Amino acid sequence: MVKELTAEEVVATMHIGELADRSQMSLRTIRHYDEVGLLKPSGRTEGGFRLYTERDFTRLLVIRRMKPLGFTLEAMAGLLRVIDALEASEPGQDETAIRAELNTFIEEAARRRAKLEEQLGMADEFLALLHAQ
Repeated sequence: MVKELTAEEVVATMHIGELADRSQMSLRTIRHYDEVGLLKPSGRTEGGFRLYTERDFTRLLVIRRMKPLGFTLEAMAGLLRVIDALEASEPGQDETAIRAELNTFIEEAARRRAKLEEQLGMADEFLALLHAQ
C-alpha cells in the first residue's frame, strides 16, 4: 500500500527518470527493486506513475553502495529494515538489538571492502606485469 503524500512531499517528488539520472541507475533496475519490494515509490500520480522522495533517493543510494560489495537483495532489505527501525525509535528507547544488527552489517561491509582492496592490489600487480612486457 502506498501512503498518501503531504503537499510538501508532492512538490519535492521526482519521477523514476529523474531518480535514475540522479542515482546513475537504470530504470529497469529501479523497477526491479520496486517489484521485489526493496524500494517502493512513496506515491503515484493519478496516472499511476511512480513518485519518489529524497528519502527514497537516499535509500536507493544505500542499495547502490551495497551492490558492489556483493550483498544479496535479502541482505539489502535487512539493512533497510534496520535503518527504518533506528529512524522510528523514540529517544531513550532501548536500541541495543537494532544497533547490534547494524554492527553486524558494518563488520560484514568492512570484511568485503578489505577483500575488494586485496583484489584491486592484485589487479594493479597484473597491470604492472603487462606494462613491463
